Amino acid sequence: MNPALVIHPEVAEALAENTPIVALESTIISHGMPFPRNIETAHQIESAVRQAGAIPATIALIAGAAHVGLTESSLERLAKESGVAKVSRRDVGAILASGQTGATTVATTMLIAHRAAIHVFATGGIGGVHRGIGTTLDISADITELGHTPVAVVCAGAKSILDLPNTLEALETAGVPVVGYQTDEFPAFFSRGSGLPVSVRLDTPAGIAAMLDAHWGFGMNAGVVVANPISEDDALPLADVDRIVAEALVAAETQGVTGKDITPFLLAYLNDSSGGATLQANIALVLSNATLAAQIAAELSQTGHRH
Repeated sequence: MNPALVIHPEVAEALAENTPIVALESTIISHGMPFPRNIETAHQIESAVRQAGAIPATIALIAGAAHVGLTESSLERLAKESGVAKVSRRDVGAILASGQTGATTVATTMLIAHRAAIHVFATGGIGGVHRGIGTTLDISADITELGHTPVAVVCAGAKSILDLPNTLEALETAGVPVVGYQTDEFPAFFSRGSGLPVSVRLDTPAGIAAMLDAHWGFGMNAGVVVANPISEDDALPLADVDRIVAEALVAAETQGVTGKDITPFLLAYLNDSSGGATLQANIALVLSNATLAAQIAAELSQTGHRH
């Protein structure tokens, strides 16, 4: 076992017994919302995973190790501590060496989940190709990670602030299947549809598990995007979101916000401009994704696909 990998006893027991496990990222705790909303949401997400029959494994970098499954004190540390690093794949070595507390992005959570032999991961939305790609060349490391790390990422599509057509093109280039759960359209995070097609539609957790088993069983190393649309009750109109995103992008450019700071800035702008509606939608879709991920993990454990 990698000495820099610390597996929570409950997760270790689940791995040994092939009990379903769902990996969870930690940037939603440290960078997604203010305290105490962040830790309340973290508890809700872990609870949603448990209620659907799986063990939650929230991932973060703490004191020179990658922790898979967090204690309550570690969750509080992520929720309260200022200066928690946002850790993408390129940052892992530096954060481990420094001993700094780091919250994991989609890419890093996938990487660590795979090292811990966990195959299913629930998040809000994946990163992708940013708008204005022709001048910025800004493509999330999530795309690259999905191309070579065999983990299923259950999400509500890609974040609305992104260039969705080019994000889907990049996923196709990377050989990443995009599974629409009970939908033919790629979800647009806060909105149920984008008008863009998924690569395959599957309508049950069992169907998705069978596809994952066949995909990885054939030797494919790519991850899989499982796109789960936000519920109709919680969805926001696409036109409204697009208008606020356009305003947010102008504000980011005016204020010189770039790189890894752009996504938290834009999401905060959307929340302020929508009177908190986008934060409510964000929490609702993550909980829905956590439930579906647990159902898929439970089905996958029945296929004989071992950790």
